[in-house]
Amino acid sequence: MFGIRAAAVFLLVQSSCAFKPIAFTPRNQVQGQQGVLPSNTWGSQTSNQMVAGGAERGAEEYYEGVRIGPPPDLPSLLLHNRIVYIGMPLVPAVTELVIAELLYLNYESTSDPITMYINSSGTTTATGQAVGFETEAFAIADVMKYVRPPVHTVALGQAFGAAAMLLSQGKRGHRYALPNATILLNQPKSQARGQASDIAIKAREVIHNRKTTCDLIANACGKSSEEVMNDCSRVKYLQPDEAVDYGLIDKVIDTKGAFSVNPSFLGALQ
Repeated sequence: MFGIRAAAVFLLVQSSCAFKPIAFTPRNQVQGQQGVLPSNTWGSQTSNQMVAGGAERGAEEYYEGVRIGPPPDLPSLLLHNRIVYIGMPLVPAVTELVIAELLYLNYESTSDPITMYINSSGTTTATGQAVGFETEAFAIADVMKYVRPPVHTVALGQAFGAAAMLLSQGKRGHRYALPNATILLNQPKSQARGQASDIAIKAREVIHNRKTTCDLIANACGKSSEEVMNDCSRVKYLQPDEAVDYGLIDKVIDTKGAFSVNPSFLGALQ
């Protein structure tokens, strides 16, 4: 019996030695004199590259030389072509992003124009509910004048209230609207709540904001502040041709591809 057990143990030891795993080096790592070097022969590899807009992309995966994974975000691609898009009401988060994009484009080039597309209901929702303050629009308008590159504005869809004011703040001769855009002039809405004294203080601020908005539009349109205040006292809709006559914009874009650009970001993705 002892001899049988000894023979069994001997056979197990021999079999384990015969099938001992050999050290394995992945095919995407080639041992060189200077250390481990990456190789493109393996199915995937990782690298750190810059996406359009300056963000760093890490841990990219490749399959047979082709990058796989989600594409860069659209705002970055637009920013790479010096396009700023306002497609929401002017709430603080939107203002922060627009101002950051304008300042970045000013740093990137002080001469190439910036194109700002506006499709916004201003500081209210489409139903007229106040969601932001006119100071958000004032901040964007000030930065549009502060940056050195010229800012071209294009209205599409809607440009209501404070958004119409931003549309007028583009560089003279480069303020546009698409054929079916709608432009609306109105006056700010108060969001005052609380005690009577607090409401009175906020009401004075609303009147001041109304005057500032009308002054900015008047200067851009070549009209008197009194005339613009009169027009803003009630809702005033302007079709693109009427906005040209009013002086709010300079031209209606009715030719296909008038603002088409060469998608230079494709080179940055390779």
